[in-house]
Amino acid sequence: MAVFMMVLGLFFVMLCSCTALLRWNEVRYRKKGLPPGTMGWPVFGETTEFLRQGPNFMKNHRARHGSFFKSHILGCPTIVSMDPELNRYILMNEAKGLVPGYPQSMLDILGKCNIAAVHGSTHKHMRAALLALVCPTMIKDRLLPKIDDFMRTHLSSWDNKVIDIHQKTKEMALLSSLKQIAGIESSSIAQQLIPEFFKLVIGTLSLPINLPGTNYRRGLRARKNLVGILRELLEQRRASEESHQDMLEGLMRKDDNRYKLTDDEIIDQIITIMYSGYETVSTTSMMAVKYLHDHPRVLEELRKEHMEIRGRKRAEDPIEWNDLKSMRFTRAVIFETSRLATIVNGVLRKTTEEMELNGFVIPKGWRIYVYTREINYDPFLYPDPLAFNPWRWLDRSLESQGNFFIFGGGTRMCPGKELGIAEISTFLHYFVTRYSWKEVGEDKLMRFPRVEAPNGLHIRVSSS
Repeated sequence: MAVFMMVLGLFFVMLCSCTALLRWNEVRYRKKGLPPGTMGWPVFGETTEFLRQGPNFMKNHRARHGSFFKSHILGCPTIVSMDPELNRYILMNEAKGLVPGYPQSMLDILGKCNIAAVHGSTHKHMRAALLALVCPTMIKDRLLPKIDDFMRTHLSSWDNKVIDIHQKTKEMALLSSLKQIAGIESSSIAQQLIPEFFKLVIGTLSLPINLPGTNYRRGLRARKNLVGILRELLEQRRASEESHQDMLEGLMRKDDNRYKLTDDEIIDQIITIMYSGYETVSTTSMMAVKYLHDHPRVLEELRKEHMEIRGRKRAEDPIEWNDLKSMRFTRAVIFETSRLATIVNGVLRKTTEEMELNGFVIPKGWRIYVYTREINYDPFLYPDPLAFNPWRWLDRSLESQGNFFIFGGGTRMCPGKELGIAEISTFLHYFVTRYSWKEVGEDKLMRFPRVEAPNGLHIRVSSS
């Protein structure tokens, strides 16, 4: 009986302590003018609930507090905006007291010079350097031939096999990126780089707790190893007189390059290119395969478009710029996949000064989470929003409407948008013209915080 009473008392003390901590944290952030909302636990806030509940966390908070509310997620006090017009204003007015506000783990691991971390004149300089590498002329003359050569080879051995398309598209996106950056997709450097890169990606999605065994510590170590590998690559290039015609050569060129970068800036840009292209290209490609499998009429229309292109060519002829521009339905499939799967849930900004938004006062240093996921399912913008309907995108005005945030917005519009579309289009070209496929098993997809297949997405591939 005494033991029972002791346990009961201990439970009661813990319950009171937890209640007091939650209450203290709410009072701590109860400042006049702040939006409504809850802050959760000290330090951790509501991060666990946010990651576990995903979109339902946002819907529940919106039901209780409206479309503009406060929370504490991903390690910092955050204002969540689910209002389309307000989101558009925030994305279009970065310089007015707002800068990128990505999680500290991402900033630490991707580097202080990566384009997502910088703002003002530095951002303009970095963005211009990247745009020079991925402009239409560069895609047409240098990058598309590399992409075509890689995709043709990468997909050549899939016949009569059961493959994990989730793993294959991850490999495809990273190796294709390495080929475009420095032509090292099959070198010993790539074998050193790939495992470190995967650790880096996981580290950016973790809480910034620098303790042994944490994903954040592993991510920091992976970054250090990657920087060493890339620095060695820069030294090799400088010692060689050979012309490479790739992104790295463009970043390193000093003579006719208006956007001269230091070695640290070059390395951070390489890591940024790898990171951003990997996540979007691999996930969109995997989900396109999934949606095409589930919607035979869409697959039939897509295959028809690509068979017409193939019919104008010899078997060995590559995909060229004019072929890419003619893939109207393919582009529509990519956009619809990105919308329905919601590859990107939103973007983060940080206040550089106390400011007023939507009638509320936002303190200096707070994050603003521009949550764009719900816009993708707005029935006024996309009738029958849960249907996979690429035909809706054949009206190009949908791509240019003000609430189109699939590739970001304002001065932060993804500079590699067209390059990513070129990669996915070329992948789909060779995949649907060579193969048919059926899903094997009942693999489950996870939609939040990232779209992924935790146990893989297995398909049986056979020649068409």
